[in-house]
Amino acid sequence: MKRVLLVALVVLAFARPAVALEKLTVMLDWFVNPDHGPIIVAQEMGYFAAAGLEVTIIAPADANDPPKLVAAGRADLAITYQPQLYLLVGEGLPLKRVGTLVATPLNSLVVLADGPVKSIADLKGKRIGFSVAGFEETMLAAMLRKHGLTLRDVQLVNVNFALTAAMLSGQVQGVIGAFRNFELTELEQFGKPGRAFFPEEEGVPAYDELILVAHKDKTGDPRIRAFLGAIELGLQYMHNHPNEAWAAFVRHDRDLDDALNKRAWADTLPRFAHSPAAFDRARYERFAQFLVQEGLIKRALPVEQYAVEVR
Repeated sequence: MKRVLLVALVVLAFARPAVALEKLTVMLDWFVNPDHGPIIVAQEMGYFAAAGLEVTIIAPADANDPPKLVAAGRADLAITYQPQLYLLVGEGLPLKRVGTLVATPLNSLVVLADGPVKSIADLKGKRIGFSVAGFEETMLAAMLRKHGLTLRDVQLVNVNFALTAAMLSGQVQGVIGAFRNFELTELEQFGKPGRAFFPEEEGVPAYDELILVAHKDKTGDPRIRAFLGAIELGLQYMHNHPNEAWAAFVRHDRDLDDALNKRAWADTLPRFAHSPAAFDRARYERFAQFLVQEGLIKRALPVEQYAVEVR
């Protein structure tokens, strides 16, 4: 009888349903690429599941949509950019920064290395391509000003997101908004190396390139804290086991396994936030003041209105 009871208890134990994972939807800023390394590795290595999460990762059809979807309650988290955060909140979107993915600028002003532009001052009278109006123009204006130029001294050309193609075709002599971990490698692969001018060295305060935002009323959601902890583990794994981490990344999508992504993977690794939940209040205040001085926003809101440190 005892034996039968023991067997029954064992069967019941294994028959119990697994603890349900908490669902979490994350909108990327663009298609999956090495900028999202810690998130993809955390997914592939099971760190989200270990944290009690079932994470759905969605690449947007339109790069402008993710923060809007979070604001509308149709996604839990979205990746966006620190410079855009001020504009989004200024437009009335109920968003707050809850984490950092890439903690240094990636944006840069790029020209061809063998072209006539050797310094920013050489851009006078030249055509400069851009993708997104607003911050890219503001950043370019600050960089030009340091060298005695203004936006009136150059011709801006909207090349959409075809930055590399516009450079190679001669449509423009420089581009603003080129990511130093991608476009520079693309140019090199085409046999036309680029020269980058970095905004943080040319009058633009340093900022977080990629951040995570949530609805302002949901920043205390414990799923967010669990998510940030899991991507921190993902980054640790990337540092400690680079080959295995790369294998996990391309396992997510075999189309990612190419020379451009592999180079970008190495170039991006040192730029990820080592502690995604950490928050540098002064850095955000300083950048807000820069945007006010440049006329992109009218006033600097209190930090508490657009950012929080998740504990």
